[in-house]
Amino acid sequence: MANPTMTADPAAPSTLAERLADFQPETYYDFNDPDAAAQMRAALEQVESELGRTYPNRIGGKDVTMDETYASTNPANPKQVIGHFPRGDEAVGERAVEAASKAFEDWKRVSPAERADYVFKAADVMRRRRLELAAWMVYEVGKSWGEADGDVAEAIDFCDYYARLMLHYGYDEYPLAEHEPEDNQVVYLPLGVGAIIPPWNFPLAILAGMASAAIVSGNTVIIKPASESMAIAWKFVEVMDEAGLPPGVLNLTFGSGSVIGRRLVDHPKTRFVAFTGSKEVGIEINERASEVRPGQIWLKRIVAEMGGKDAIVVAADADLDAAAEGVVTSAFGYQGQKCSACSRAIVVEDVYDDFVGRVVERTSKIDPGSVVDGAWMGPVVSASQFRTVSEYIEVGKSEGRLVLGGEPDDSTGFFIPPTIFADIEPNARLSKEEIFGPVLAITKARDYDHALEIANDTDFGLTGAVYTTDEQKIAQAEEEFHVGNLYINRKCTGALVGVHPFGGFNMSGTDSKAGGRDYLLLFLQPKTIARQKTA
Repeated sequence: MANPTMTADPAAPSTLAERLADFQPETYYDFNDPDAAAQMRAALEQVESELGRTYPNRIGGKDVTMDETYASTNPANPKQVIGHFPRGDEAVGERAVEAASKAFEDWKRVSPAERADYVFKAADVMRRRRLELAAWMVYEVGKSWGEADGDVAEAIDFCDYYARLMLHYGYDEYPLAEHEPEDNQVVYLPLGVGAIIPPWNFPLAILAGMASAAIVSGNTVIIKPASESMAIAWKFVEVMDEAGLPPGVLNLTFGSGSVIGRRLVDHPKTRFVAFTGSKEVGIEINERASEVRPGQIWLKRIVAEMGGKDAIVVAADADLDAAAEGVVTSAFGYQGQKCSACSRAIVVEDVYDDFVGRVVERTSKIDPGSVVDGAWMGPVVSASQFRTVSEYIEVGKSEGRLVLGGEPDDSTGFFIPPTIFADIEPNARLSKEEIFGPVLAITKARDYDHALEIANDTDFGLTGAVYTTDEQKIAQAEEEFHVGNLYINRKCTGALVGVHPFGGFNMSGTDSKAGGRDYLLLFLQPKTIARQKTA
């Protein structure tokens, strides 16, 4: 039965399949098309003219400035300031939680259809501003044109998909067994105030996905973006302003995770935390959120995606050209700075040398450069990321055979060429630790069984792929390869909303399945109502 406090449209679809029937992921721009390229150059010029501005926090619908600020800079040209942002403190975090808590009292009573309408409108705003939003990410986090456009497209898809899901959970029947003395139903209620802590590598898509899911479910949120991607977070606030979202439903605070982030996680009025980032920070958030603090009357819910050490397995019978292309694209797209990136290629010994040659040949054609000017591969996101990846390259030189790259250069920006190490042992650091940069470790396996054993020998379990033409090997991978997203004869990156629900096992997080039918349930709580029938 429908929620008795809501009025369902009797003409509306009544099953989840019907709700999602007309959903299709956004198509991507083809920047080989001169018209599309010209539009992107115009968007980049527009954004360049806006660089260097100073931005406020957004709390309770009001802009809140602070005396102390810090800058977001272009990783390809660190002297170029993208914007100046407040250095938030615990007091700002406290104020944001109180504003969100106050707004929740009204927002939770807004009908699912009306909440969904705001999120549908946000998707439309992003469609209209699509290349502008992409251009901000080209400048701020070093995304190529295609990667930046894909990021905006995914943000649109999340909003569109989750709004449809809310119409299902808000109005469609929850099947229950008949019990004649009673009328019984289950309705879904929002949780409350949530902290949204997105990463810098998908700074619009993941932010929009986590925030829109929480908001459309009836919750209010405080967003604490990564320090590397503050401008695009502000642009999302502009999007929600254009969509007409009421004040206080979405709040934005800038500052360090160790100060304002911890305050948001610790606050007794915070009901849930949605986080995407490193394993170490995810563990800390989980530990801090598990403590019940004075005045807190719930156990906080944690939605976490914490990275991966993803592998592509190549069998002896694989199409080696297709496998090499999949590995190279997965390993070096967006400089390897994806939780789904191929960090390990595990290749059976019968085709090992041949495959290494094919990967090196393809990768050698990649020329890192200015993504503003259209390069496929740009810089890593920051000086700290540059140092970390550079240190792993030095580790790799002692653990395996450097066959390509290995010469970081930060003379003009944080550029690291695509780097490949062969003959990496399964227990090496390059096989075990998440690098989050353009470094690929290639490992030789005795056979296919051994390759799957090596692939599973990790703390993570996010994405993986196998290349094989053998149906039995495919079936074996489907059963034994322990990852949340398994791909057969294709790259291990590029999950689509509504097509590849995304999330992994073990230290890859809570297997949240972003972009899937179950995701909104992470931001809702079901209530059972039993009404005794009267004679």
